Amino acid sequence: MATEDKAAHKATELKGKAKEAVGDVTDDQDLQAEGQADQAEGNVKQAGDKVKDAGGKVKDAVTGD
Repeated sequence: MATEDKAAHKATELKGKAKEAVGDVTDDQDLQAEGQADQAEGNVKQAGDKVKDAGGKVKDAVTGD
């Protein structure tokens, strides 16, 4: 898994947290929802990264690499 992809996925999550916080302060429910959606997207992508990493480790263990 490319480090750039992992960083981008974490950035998506952090962007969502920032949007949600601004939405909280400004009482903008649409911005809050958008921030929550961005966080969810980032979290799902990070989970996918972890699955890919684990799959690679299993493959290496099986093949002896």
